[in-house]
Parts: sequence; structure tokens; C-alpha cells
Amino acid sequence: MLKDFDKWNILKKELEEKSSEMIIKEWEIWWTYLWLNVKNESCWKWDNFRRPVLVLKKLSHDNFIIIPLSTKVKYWSWFANYELNGVLYSALLYQIKMMHRNRFYVNEWKLEREQYIEIKKRLSSLLNL
Repeated sequence: MLKDFDKWNILKKELEEKSSEMIIKEWEIWWTYLWLNVKNESCWKWDNFRRPVLVLKKLSHDNFIIIPLSTKVKYWSWFANYELNGVLYSALLYQIKMMHRNRFYVNEWKLEREQYIEIKKRLSSLLNL
């Protein structure tokens, strides 16, 4: 895949100047602007560097711990699978990140509370917390 770092830098400058007052809550799924990464790190999924993420933890008004999501279902220890609207997805637990609110684009869904709790337990167990 050819990565357009110049295009990402233009968008990154716009996100830096953006003013956002969206209300973002834990266990919501949002489309976000996920940056270009190196090698096999999780990157964007659609045009304009967008990817869905699960809001795992609110750290402050502006900062959140997120987990990128994928439609490619995997059955390894660092993936947590869940079903939403009859479709199976994977949470990429090994790609946990901190993200500023300016990267959030649109709120798409909300996980069932039980699914959210299961993903948190799975991650906690993997990180030995």
C-alpha cells in the first residue's frame, strides 16, 4: 500500500486547528481520523484516513483511550470479537492508543454494555492489570 504522508500532514494541520465540543462517551464506537502508521500498525480504513474505534476510557475532556476496530475477524488472543447489528467485528487490542477529541469524526454506534465489559476484561487480562 502506498502511503500518502503529504496528504496526511495537510489533514493533521487541519485537525490541530479544529475546535470540537462533541460529547464522547465510553463504549461508543466513533469514526475517527486515524493517522498514518509504520508497517503493520493499524492505519486508516477509508478515504481521508478514517477508521472506526471503540472508546475504552475517558481520560479528560479532550483525551481518550481507544481501540481500533476491524471487519476482518481474527481469533487470536489480541483480538476481541463482538457482534453488532448481525455482523461480526474484531477489536484490535494490541493497537490501544490515546486519542485527542479533534480526531473524532462521527458517532456511529454504541456497544452493548456486556460486550464492552468483556472487551475491557480481555484487555486487562492480556496486559496483566
